[in-house]
This record gives sequence, structure tokens and C-alpha cells, in this order.
Amino acid sequence: MTSPALIPSFIKGNWWTPSNPQKLSEIQDTSTEEVIFTASTEGIDTAGAIEYARTVGQKNLGELTIHERALKLKELAIYLNEHKQELYDISFASGSTQRDHYIDIDGGIGTLFTFSSKGRRELPNSNVIIDGATEPLSKDGSFAGEHIYTRLPGVAVEINAFNFPVWGMLEKFAPAFIAGMPSIVKPATATGYVTEACVRLMLESGVLPEGSIQLISGSARDLLDYLDYRDHVAFTGSASTAQTLRAHPNVQTKGVRFTAETDSLNAAILGPDAEVGTPEFNAFVKSVFVEITAKAGQKCTAIRRVIVPAGRRDDVIKALTETISSKVKIGDPRTEGSTTGALASSEQKGEVSSSVEKLTAAGGTIAFQSEAPSEGAFYPVTILTFDDPRNEAVHSIEAFGPVTSVIEYSDFGEAIELANLGEGSLVATVCTNDREIAQQAVLGIAAHHGRVLVLNREDAKTSTGHGSPVPHLVHGGPGRAGGGEELGGVRAVKHYMQRTAIQGSPNMLTAITGVWHQGADARTVTRESVDTGEDVHPFRKSLAELKIGDQFVSPLRKVTLEDITAFADSTGDQFYAHTDEEAAAANPFFPRRVAHGYLLVSWAAGLFVDAAPGPVLANYGLENLRFITPVTYDDSIRVTLTAKKITPRVTDEYGEVAWDAVLHNQNDEIVATYDVLTLVEKK
Repeated sequence: MTSPALIPSFIKGNWWTPSNPQKLSEIQDTSTEEVIFTASTEGIDTAGAIEYARTVGQKNLGELTIHERALKLKELAIYLNEHKQELYDISFASGSTQRDHYIDIDGGIGTLFTFSSKGRRELPNSNVIIDGATEPLSKDGSFAGEHIYTRLPGVAVEINAFNFPVWGMLEKFAPAFIAGMPSIVKPATATGYVTEACVRLMLESGVLPEGSIQLISGSARDLLDYLDYRDHVAFTGSASTAQTLRAHPNVQTKGVRFTAETDSLNAAILGPDAEVGTPEFNAFVKSVFVEITAKAGQKCTAIRRVIVPAGRRDDVIKALTETISSKVKIGDPRTEGSTTGALASSEQKGEVSSSVEKLTAAGGTIAFQSEAPSEGAFYPVTILTFDDPRNEAVHSIEAFGPVTSVIEYSDFGEAIELANLGEGSLVATVCTNDREIAQQAVLGIAAHHGRVLVLNREDAKTSTGHGSPVPHLVHGGPGRAGGGEELGGVRAVKHYMQRTAIQGSPNMLTAITGVWHQGADARTVTRESVDTGEDVHPFRKSLAELKIGDQFVSPLRKVTLEDITAFADSTGDQFYAHTDEEAAAANPFFPRRVAHGYLLVSWAAGLFVDAAPGPVLANYGLENLRFITPVTYDDSIRVTLTAKKITPRVTDEYGEVAWDAVLHNQNDEIVATYDVLTLVEKK
């Protein structure tokens, strides 16, 4: 008889298994109960893996910019997408159905695509991210300050739960990789073989720099012993394990950054307006059904508390019962017709069964229970009810499987109170078509939840769902939910970076950030020097030639009353400040009739532009436009345009240039400030 394969770890650039382990963890096929893998980390060099990440991983990731790392994520996602069937095939043994694969495997790959796109669109092509505006710290502008993000110099340790062996890893790995931090992945042992298969594909892709990722397949009790303030631990799992990790001396005294996503008794609230037969009622029932059957209810975002108006409990249970009875067949996900698979292990089945027993002992009644095979780690879809909606058990005991409880509220204020009795949740759904109820609900529960889905007839078909964290929005929650925060677009990248306040002269800030600051040195040309051939207009320079601080200063252009009137007539902007002398003079902001701000911006373009075809391909926008000093007729304006930020696109033959634009009047007073955004050829 062939012994089950030992799941290898990947550390220090090589696959590793213990030579003669004395204690092995057995991992079963959750449907057949056959032992299919074993796991052991006896003798693993945890300290060496961490040092390898801090040296080899840090060095290789640091040689790439944010955009280059983001592009590698796209390449990695494409490779995994081409090989995902291999992950599907092995994941069936964990109890996951094909629908579950879409959530875990396709969802994880989709997260890579999203972070790749957002990293290249929203972050600079460098390793420094500026956070917020520059703060002037001296009257003459010679001293200023601002905040920047730079990558942490340690390792991102990612400890994941058993329910999402692929998505759970990739949603942590993606932002850490873009930030420039190497990862050590520690999956839950029960489904770690799926994570190992995914890591193996990631390495086989050849996309990742050496040291980007390491994998520990099995116990890693000493992992935090070697970490300090340079490192980041992102944990998903039980609240009790999170407490143990938080109490580790290195978290308490050595500054290890620790975030957790833990237990969560998420709620779905049916609005008082959502009567039986309304689109909202139907959407509500569908949402609850999906959340207690997808992944066999093993989702940290699953709906555990169904909160409905008084008198509507039986209607909701009846609708849920009919839906489950007609659509659910629990069984081996490899068997045709099975819609809901097994729990992740026999131990997990025992824990769910124990939790249901505690709920019934505390006063809960089983209102419905589906059929389920007796062999394997299968558990029936179960609906409980509680006559007392404030029963402590329903708000504190989580059965982490296909189990939910239905309770009633007397008025909507009580519905809010009941939702908040969960003492911190990842997500809540409010199902209503009443805008006042929606506002009351969100303002009442937002501080207790990481995310709120407002579901009605308008978004029922397009909503991504109660239990689907999207990479664009934060995932996490306060209190019982762990107090952590993941995802959220580029916010997640910054979790793996240090925010630092820097102070210095404009020249120093420019040198540090790669972004030109007001008051820093500039290489100035004028219209006259360009026309005589003495200087080259910045618009005639490709990205290879253009430098931060290249500047063009225009001559003055006088504004006449006829110009203002003509602009008002041609655009239709007849606002009184431009057309009515008496009314304009009565306005506290204006001396008399004034030029339109957009007239001045248009003129500014005419003053600074170089008209011939060339490296500048297009103007694609303005940012941060502010009108500061009004301009009346007989005033004049000029523009100073400075190359502020240059962002080459990794995949294109052009890049983006942000130009600092400042309009002055004839008295050198600032009229307007903004950034001009252009696309410029690389060569």
C-alpha cells in the first residue's frame, strides 16, 4: 500500500520535507475520508526562511519599481488562469464544488488582476509614494514637510484559514508583493495541499523574483519568535488563535505589525418595507440561501443572523426551506448533481455539530434541516429560530458551516441594536427599498461593521453579494471580527509600507520623492528663447530627454471686456459675475466683471503649448484645479509650466507627465493652480 504523499514546504529557494518525521498530521479527502496527504515541519529552518526573505527576497523585489511588480502580478494571474483546472481538480478533495472554485480559485486570480491594474494606474512607477499635500513650514518656502510611504524591510507572514486556500493566500500576497515585501505563506494544514499546488504553479511560472514567496506546509509554532518591527503578520482564523498570537512577546514588545480577520456573526436585516413578494424579499432570501450553502457555509462573511420584522419569520423560513429543498443536494462535489460539498475536515464537522448543540441548548429551535450523507464531513443545511431575539447565544456562538438563525425585531431601532450585538462583524446586508430606512441602518451599524451591503431591486442582479469581498473595498471589521483591514485597493499596499514624515528644502524633497516641489530648482525657458532657437520647449522632449524641473514661462496676455463677453456668448456661460457689472461689483469676491476661470485655463494652454506634432501625444486631464485670485478686464495673465512627475508606462511606448501649472497676473499674484496631465512618447 502506497503511503500518502507528504506535503512539501518551499523555503530558502528549495522544496523541503523532513527526512524522518516522528509525528505526521493526516489529511483526509473530506467526502471519502481517505487519507490523501500528510504534513510535518519537524526540523524546518524557520529562522533561515525569515533571514532569506529579508535578504534575498528584499534585494530582488527592491530592484523593481511598483509598476514593474504590478505588471508581474498580471503575468502571474495569466499563468494561473491558464492552469486553474489543476487547482480545481485537487480542490474537490477539500469539499469544494465547482461553484466554490469560482469563489476561491477564480476569485484569487481575479484579485491579482485587480491589484496589478490598480497598482499601475493609481501608484507611481517608483518605490516612494507621497501621501497628501506638501505642508509649508516656513514663510519663504525654503522649508517644507510631507508624508511618504516606503516598503517595510522585513517579511510579510501570511497565516491563512482552511476555507480559502487560494484566495486567502493571494489576497494577502498581492498587496505585499506590490509594496515590495517578500511573503512567507502559512496555510491551514487541512487544505494546505491546495495552497501548495498554487504556490508550485506560481514558482513554475518563472514570473516571480527569487525570494518573493516561501511556503510552510504544517505547524509553524516558532514563526513569530524571529520577527520584529520590520515585519508584518496578516492572520485569518479563529479569535482564540488571534489572541494567542497577539500575546506573543514579539508582538507586544518588539513591534511586529499584526492584523487579524477572525470570527464574525454577520447579519442580514430585512427592512420593514420588504413584504413577501417584493423584489427586496426575494433578493433577501436568495442572499441568505447563497451564504449558507456556498463553501458549505464555511465563509467568514456568511450570514449567521437573519433579522426580520415581527410576524415575518415564518414567511422567511418557508421561503428558505423551499429554496434549499429544491436547489441543494449535499454530496461529493465530484458527483454529478451535487451542489454543496463537505466541510473541510471531520474535526470541523464535529465543531459545527457541537456549536449547533450549544445553540439549541441555549433556547434555539431547529426549524429546518436538510438531508446530508452520514459518511464523510458532510453537514446538513440548518435553520434555527430563537423566540428571544436578544438571546446571548445567537449573538456569540458561531457554527462555522451551513447554519443560520432567524430572529425577529419589533421596530427598526431594535433591528439595529440586534445587528450590533455581534460586537463587531465583517459585513451586514440591509435589504430595503426605503431610502430613509437605508440611511438609518447604515448610520446605526457602520461603526460595528467593516462593510455594509444595501440590497434592493435596483442592484439585486448586479450586486457582487453579501459574502464576496472585492479587492477594491476594505475587508475586515472591528471587535470580534479582529479589528484588522485587508484589501481596499491601494490601501492594502500601504499596509506593507511605513509612513514617514519628511522635512527639508524643496530641492531635498524633490530629490527624495522624484516629484518636483514648488521652490525647487528649475531649468527655465521662455517663448522668446524657444522662438530664437536658444532653448528647447519642454513639449519637444521625449521621456528619455525630459527631466523633472524642466520649466516653461510664458509672456503675459491681456484680458479685455470683449474677450469675457465673447466667451460668455460662445459657451452659454452667462453667469452674472461675467456679464452684469453692477451685480458683479456687489459680490464680495469680485471687483467688477471678471473673466471665466475656464477662459483663463484655455488661454493658459495657448500660452504654454507647443503646437507641432511631437513627443506630447495627448492632454488627458487636469487635476487639483483651484481659482485663487479673480481676473478682471485690463488685467493680464501668464503661466509657468513645470515638469512635476514623470511616470513611464512599463508596457507602452509612452508615459505620463504631470505638469505643475501656475497662473499669475501682472502683479505676480497667483491666479490659479492645477496639474496638467499629458501622455508623452518614451523616445
